[in-house]
Amino acid sequence: MESPMQQQTKNKNSFSSGFSKALKGFGTAVPTIIGVILLFGLFRVFVPQSWILSVFTGNLFRDTLYGALIGSISAGNPVNSYIIGGELLHDSVSLYAVTAFIVSWVTVGFIQLPAEASLLGKRFALTRNLLSLVLAFFVAIATVLTMSLL
Repeated sequence: MESPMQQQTKNKNSFSSGFSKALKGFGTAVPTIIGVILLFGLFRVFVPQSWILSVFTGNLFRDTLYGALIGSISAGNPVNSYIIGGELLHDSVSLYAVTAFIVSWVTVGFIQLPAEASLLGKRFALTRNLLSLVLAFFVAIATVLTMSLL
């Protein structure tokens, strides 16, 4: 049985170890986040807001479909999708499109399809990606409708 002093020392060590790991993880993520912010800044310069609003017109199904398709083509990690999604919301893109974009960004990976097909099989990779794309559409609609009820 450990004494209270030993338990306290053990708790301090695990806290400092956890804090150190979290700090290292944050340090690893910072360059990626800065890169995404810089790239999105360039995107905003070269792609006018009027073009974005002409693509995302406010139509529930079309915006959700376009968001899911764009997210599935430009796959990435969740942190980046949150930054991009926030900027799209700032540009008056509908929440349906942004939610579909974020869900498909993380779950669908058409860019990685050849690698996934070679490792897991062509049929599995195609089925998983198509199913994820369809489900991203429905998950986005269900999420926004649920949020509107709250």
